[in-house]
Amino acid sequence: MAAPAFAQTPLSADDFLPADPAQAKIGQLLFYDKVLSGNRNISCGTCHHHDHAGTDGLSLGIGEGGMGVGPNRTIGQGKDLIRKRIPRNAPALWNIGHRDVKVLFHDGRLSVSDLYGNGFNSPAEEWLPRGLDNIVAAQALFPMTAQFEMAGNLGENDITHATQIRIDRAWPLIAERVATIPEYVDMFAQAFADVSSPRDITIVHIGNALGAFIISEWTSIDTLYDQHLRNGTPLPPPAAAGKELFFGDAGCSACHSGPLFSDRAFRALGLPAFGPGRTRRFDPIPRDVGRMGKSDRLEDAYRFKTPSLRNVAVTAPYGHNGAYPTLERMIKHHLDPLAERNAWRRRDAALPPAPHIAAIDFVIQSDTREMARQSSVLDIDIPSRTQTEIDQIIAFLETLTDPSPYDRPLGRPETVPSGLPVD
Repeated sequence: MAAPAFAQTPLSADDFLPADPAQAKIGQLLFYDKVLSGNRNISCGTCHHHDHAGTDGLSLGIGEGGMGVGPNRTIGQGKDLIRKRIPRNAPALWNIGHRDVKVLFHDGRLSVSDLYGNGFNSPAEEWLPRGLDNIVAAQALFPMTAQFEMAGNLGENDITHATQIRIDRAWPLIAERVATIPEYVDMFAQAFADVSSPRDITIVHIGNALGAFIISEWTSIDTLYDQHLRNGTPLPPPAAAGKELFFGDAGCSACHSGPLFSDRAFRALGLPAFGPGRTRRFDPIPRDVGRMGKSDRLEDAYRFKTPSLRNVAVTAPYGHNGAYPTLERMIKHHLDPLAERNAWRRRDAALPPAPHIAAIDFVIQSDTREMARQSSVLDIDIPSRTQTEIDQIIAFLETLTDPSPYDRPLGRPETVPSGLPVD
């Protein structure tokens, strides 16, 4: 399969949405400030940490109530003990500020659209506030209102209580928290022309600040591969061979196309099923139906958005549920989904021990009818490759890694204006 010409175009700063530096600085602090969470015990950075290249290293995250970061994060204790794992793998944030990105989340439930008059088609529908600068700013608002991510359980705080009434009832309460902190008020007044007092600060300002930070912090345009395209820097021989396979006989670029190495379409890969599932209100079992959960169309069942491959080598584990711990295993699954699904073992999943909810972790695998349905939907049919060729493809994917994936322009702050501890 020949590679489309645009698949081999280096990235440049002009390809990305603008990000105001003053707003990004506020966003850096808010990103790690637990004041945005219902119980003030988790931040955006907890699950998208600099030490883990903007992810958490887990198959399914430990959200509100947990302790620590990364693979060593624990499930909490006492009244803070988590009630559920996060149903999906924490997505990487790399390059989501690219101008071509119009859809976000594994199931695409947030997209650029005029459907509701606020610029986006989202779970908040017409209640998403107007004035958000871009899709990155919009996506930043939703973890704050998610019970098991940041909001907390019903009865624990005013944020989650308001969310139960309607999603937009919670955002003003979060903004009010931020507006009571003098340092934030001063920073917002300097960075936003329409802010002159605490009462002017809204969730839109907070979202736009977070968006500016995410865009500027995780824009990656100077990988070895970009240098190779830009000025002819040679790739190591295994990577050069992997490039030829990727854009040629291996067929990888049929889906992983364009400068971000994703066509952003939705496909079923038949990954091993586990976890609580991202269930809909009427789902009787802990399953994840993927795109169908957003569209309600049967033809979208078990399909998930094709991920970007930039910095893929440092953002394991892989798949919408983090099923595979290595690139090699994920590539082998693409080559023979049925065999690899059968060979998959529960120990392959990076799941911190949680005895009180362990019964849920793999119960879906006992539902033979659901497993048959998931196995019957498969959108990949790729020719087999030798181990040497797989290693070469991996070597090529490693050239898509930023020179400094952990040391970003602003980084993790030592302290935040709320005074809460920084993970």
